[in-house]
Amino acid sequence: VCFISGGLDCSISFVSHVLGKVCVHGRQKEILGVLVPRLTDLTKSDCIWQRICWRLVECVPDRWMEAVVLGFVQRAPGADVLSRLLGNLVVKNKKAQFVVTQKILLLQYGHTTAVLQNLLGYLSLDGLRRTLLLKVLQELLETWSSSSAVKHSPAEQQLYISKAILICLSHLKEPEIDSCRQELLMSMMEGMKCHLDSSLPQLQRLGMVVAESISLKINTEGPVLKFEYEEDDETRELKSLLVQTPSFFAVPSLPDDESEKAGAALPLVPESNEKSHAAAPWMPDEESDAELDSDDDLLPYDTSEDKELKIKAPVYIRDCIEVLTGSRSEDVDKWEATVKALESLVRKNPAATREVSVELAKILLHLEEKTCIEGFVELRQRAQVAVLTTDPIPVAEYLTSQFYSLNYSLRQRMDILDVLVLAAQELSCPKFHGKTKHSGAQKPCIQLPLGSDSSKDWRRIVDERIKSKTRRFNTGQSHVELASCPNEFNSVAGYFFFPLIQHFDRPLTTFDLLGEDHLVLGRLVHTLAILMYLAVNTVAVTAMGKALLEFVWVLRFHTDSYVRQGLLSCISSLLLSVPTDQILADMTEELLETQSWLGDVMEKDPDGDCRRLALQNLLLMENLKKKLEAVPS
Repeated sequence: VCFISGGLDCSISFVSHVLGKVCVHGRQKEILGVLVPRLTDLTKSDCIWQRICWRLVECVPDRWMEAVVLGFVQRAPGADVLSRLLGNLVVKNKKAQFVVTQKILLLQYGHTTAVLQNLLGYLSLDGLRRTLLLKVLQELLETWSSSSAVKHSPAEQQLYISKAILICLSHLKEPEIDSCRQELLMSMMEGMKCHLDSSLPQLQRLGMVVAESISLKINTEGPVLKFEYEEDDETRELKSLLVQTPSFFAVPSLPDDESEKAGAALPLVPESNEKSHAAAPWMPDEESDAELDSDDDLLPYDTSEDKELKIKAPVYIRDCIEVLTGSRSEDVDKWEATVKALESLVRKNPAATREVSVELAKILLHLEEKTCIEGFVELRQRAQVAVLTTDPIPVAEYLTSQFYSLNYSLRQRMDILDVLVLAAQELSCPKFHGKTKHSGAQKPCIQLPLGSDSSKDWRRIVDERIKSKTRRFNTGQSHVELASCPNEFNSVAGYFFFPLIQHFDRPLTTFDLLGEDHLVLGRLVHTLAILMYLAVNTVAVTAMGKALLEFVWVLRFHTDSYVRQGLLSCISSLLLSVPTDQILADMTEELLETQSWLGDVMEKDPDGDCRRLALQNLLLMENLKKKLEAVPS
């Protein structure tokens, strides 16, 4: 500093080389943890130290520039400090520009939100760098609105890019928004469609939040987009990024004298009066008195002893059919009573139900809510499950045939899958009798909650089965006395499973599983995985396993991560349900190919859940290999 102040030249390239060498060899934290705070203090008010710091980073060789720049971005306490330390490095150095505008934002996604705020805030604090901010926003929106990127990049990277977009939007000024309003609108429409087409709720919610934020920026006066979704910590954090942090702006406050004057100028009104005036509009006294006088002579009726009229529900199945198919509006109360009583009536009269089971299943599949009845969807689903468990074969044949029929909505097709899973679980689980020896005993069967997506439970199913195969030595464990009873799903498993797996590759006019209806395909794959698991110890389990393995092999490269998760759960169910000797005897070659595919998934799949499931399946296969080696020859 003394040399520079005296007008003498000096070089700090050696220090720059040392800094770059230390950072690239993994000592970035140690050296910059000391250097950045010291330079922050020195550059606050000394322009000479600012020039020294700028020269220090500019002289770092390109091969070490990434480590140095990333270290400064991570350890700077704010964007204004980073601007003092780096200056216009990104404008002067191409390598630094690539690291800041491309690598950190588009090729990496492990950095914290604070790093993104430092980086993008740094680009926004100088006129020369703001052009790079607009360029970065454009490239981020191109990635966010790319259907290929949405399908093939992990959800964590999508969240990272969404945060960067919102931070960029928070730094845009009105003239800049006007200059790129049309591009923002086009990117918003394309990206919103890509995210809403995804089967993952997290990606759908990301698309909604970002689209709402862009709409808010480009439509400052007109109507803005507004979606309905459940807010969580993630969405609240994303919305908060649209507002700049206090380091970039300050709320102006009045001086004490002016604030006192402003307060004195306000009329003094008691708090209670303020509330009353705000709550009720003013009206003339005469009109209010006349309105009160008009009702004084009317006495209310005494309704304390009134009783609500109860509508009797039908007591025969055929009467229920007549009520549910009737169109008279005066029978609404009776219709509600029928919907509420149908499940218990079906279970109490199995013989009568079997006579009209298919007809009743058809009515329930097409049944729509006439009135606002609480829990209608759950009541209808329970009734469908009761009909299917009472007469499994004909009803299962009807439902599986309708799944691939024309003129059904996607919601109805997914309802069919849910009913099949719930009924199969009820048929396969043993009935519990007797008392537990200790309180708090857990049933070994897996409960699928009514009204929920059956596909959400396959992970719990697999984990429960693995847990049941694990030996633990402890005392005081509760035991449940189970009565011996046949597995009712044994004789009907094929009717549930094989029709669903037969026609998945045949597109219909309004239904294409391998095309745009990949959400239903994902639900179908998860359903097949659960049915495979529930078919353990049944006669058809080996044939089901072979068919399921072929099905998985056809779809193993599907682009939708939700579908791939279901395929991997199918492999887990197969390995847990099919007897080991049957797997080794009938599916050895297929399993070797599957093992190679699972290895690729574990290493290369962008979705974290898919990688975890692939690893779990490889461990199950390793257990099969150990069992084979343990068998004496």
